[in-house]
Amino acid sequence: MITRASVPQEGLGFPHASVVQVRIARPTNQLRRVVAFYRDGLGLRELYRFEGHDGYNGVMLGLPGQNYHLEFTERDGGHPCPAPDKDSLIVLYIPERGDFIRTRNRFEELGHSPVEPENPYWSGAGVTFEDPDGWRLVLCNAPGI
Repeated sequence: MITRASVPQEGLGFPHASVVQVRIARPTNQLRRVVAFYRDGLGLRELYRFEGHDGYNGVMLGLPGQNYHLEFTERDGGHPCPAPDKDSLIVLYIPERGDFIRTRNRFEELGHSPVEPENPYWSGAGVTFEDPDGWRLVLCNAPGI
C-alpha cells in the first residue's frame, strides 16, 4: 500500500533553515561516457564544467533556471567507484505519454537497452536503463507524488 506522507507545503518543516539548491553528486571513472548518457539521453544541459580543480574534473548537468542538478566528478588518476546496488535509482516522472515514449526511444537509439528492475514496481510504472557505471535511471510515465 502506498500512502502520501503529510509534509509541510514550504521549507524543511523546522525554523531557521532553507534549502535553495539540490545537487546529487557522484564520482565516476568514465566522465565522458556518463555525461553523454544523461546529456544526450535526457537532453539535460551542461550547466558548469571544471578541470584540474584540486585534482578533479567535473560536469554539472541540469535544466537552466532550475535549482537541482546532477554533478559527476572524476579524480586525476582515477579512484575506485564501488558498484551500485540495483535499487540505486534516479527516477524521473514524465506524465505525458508522448514525452515518455520519445525519451525512451532516444535512449534506445543511443544504444542503451532497458534492464529488468530489481523492484518489480518499476516494471509496470516505466522503463529502467543503466548508465555506464551501472547506476540505474527509471523513466516513469506517471505524474509523480
